[in-house]
Amino acid sequence: MSPRTNDNAPQRESDSPSAAPEPDHSGTAAPGTEPGGDRSGAAQDHTGTAPAPAPDETGTAAARADDPSPTHTSPADTSPADASPADTSPTDASPAAARVAALRRVAEAGRRWRVGQLACCAALLAVALTAGSIAVGAARDSRPVAVAAPAAVSPALLGSGDLNAGIAALQAHLRSQPRDFGSWATLGLAYVEQARTQGDPSRYPQAEQAFTRSLALAPDNDPALAGRAALAAARHDFKNALVYADRALKQNPYSERALCSRIDALVELGRYDDAQKAADLADARHPGVPVFTRYAYVHELRGDVATARRVLQQALDTATSPGDVAYVSSQLGQLAWNQGDDKSALDYYARALGADENYLPALEGRARAQAASGDRAAAITGMENVVSRYPLPGPLVELGELYEARGAEGDRAKAGDQYVLVDAWIALARANGVDADLDTALAAAEHGDAKAALRAARAEWARRHTVHTADALAWALHVNGQDTEALTLAREATATGYRNASFLYHRGMIERATGHAKDARTHLAAALKLNPGFSPLGARAARDALKSLEAAR
Repeated sequence: MSPRTNDNAPQRESDSPSAAPEPDHSGTAAPGTEPGGDRSGAAQDHTGTAPAPAPDETGTAAARADDPSPTHTSPADTSPADASPADTSPTDASPAAARVAALRRVAEAGRRWRVGQLACCAALLAVALTAGSIAVGAARDSRPVAVAAPAAVSPALLGSGDLNAGIAALQAHLRSQPRDFGSWATLGLAYVEQARTQGDPSRYPQAEQAFTRSLALAPDNDPALAGRAALAAARHDFKNALVYADRALKQNPYSERALCSRIDALVELGRYDDAQKAADLADARHPGVPVFTRYAYVHELRGDVATARRVLQQALDTATSPGDVAYVSSQLGQLAWNQGDDKSALDYYARALGADENYLPALEGRARAQAASGDRAAAITGMENVVSRYPLPGPLVELGELYEARGAEGDRAKAGDQYVLVDAWIALARANGVDADLDTALAAAEHGDAKAALRAARAEWARRHTVHTADALAWALHVNGQDTEALTLAREATATGYRNASFLYHRGMIERATGHAKDARTHLAAALKLNPGFSPLGARAARDALKSLEAAR
């Protein structure tokens, strides 16, 4: 499903794990993603033309395509020749701790230098974030590597529930069979998924390198082109995601990955009618869990929650692997939470975690649902668990707001720590080729530099017109006192019928600021009726504003 990043889901806004890796949510994808607008994490913008595969830093990527040694000399890169399972395991405490520690070091620098100067250390952050995992990996890579490579590695291995084991098998295979273009493409997809699920954008350059190798060995092979589309989507480069998806479909009209990336790109470009047609085509050509979830999201964006729920339930009924069960259950949980049904959301998240106890979107979603249902203590514990491993913008902002809402001694400082970490993550993402303007706008508008939020929102709006970018720009304009322009965009954000309490809250507050008291009461009440716990701080502000409006009648 397309990541719905703007709803503060990690990103996001991603494919079903069984579909070989690809960021959702509805902010769901939104997820993302995404939080997902970019539910998945897969928001992209287009330049209209597909860039040529980038050579490695020595300029000899194509010439060295049969060499499994590194072709990218960035500190963020480890090739199949020098990467080990230890390097990439999300369950290994040391790399995870190194990632978080690196973010916290840069965040501390940001507190001293002011948030506005944090971008200056993006390159430092990229090095710092990867240094821990590389150092840990190097220590373990000193052991002899026993290579018993299979004749071929199936992408299905990556959906078996252990992404890192799949990556290790691919790395071993490519050491002995470096001209296997299909495995290079699959490795690239695995890195994209690893970046998305582990909150480590430094994997994206590795993914790009793998796809470049695959295409150097077999120009226009559809798995690598579809992988390029997924990578572009993960970096929020949706225009090129669409270009690569179309190129892949020209080679193979039934490519599930390309069909799904095409839907994602059209959704994140705001071309909702075209996205519906693309979803219908994908359903006809390659029905299955990845297509069903995207089909559902397209309907959800139009306010057709009943169809979205029915299709997701169908996807869950057909899911067989633990990865698919966790993925679809989490999407159903997100959909239920968006409609204010916290009990059903918690039930779906429980089912997801029963299939995969470490599934990040379910852990995050469960904490949100716990907060909405009034169990703030469990929500804080759960969200602390999430950000301790994968400090992504959505969970960081949510945890900061939970601290603020609790208001205990020291909570304001704790909240500030989370918001500075968001800036650190954004700096890292930009250093690794991710368009992070939407994340910047959403976080900064509420908890940072209002002017920076507006700059970022305008930049994102210039690239793509979606309901999520309209909402982000409207809110950024509002916090900068430009409410007349904001009102037009807030109305546009709610024009498709998408049932999102945050959008309704933003519109109501902007209407209040522009003197439209009756409309403000209508939309603030609608936000609280739809999802009374849509935000730890936003819901409280909506109730206060509505009470004030009612008293002034």
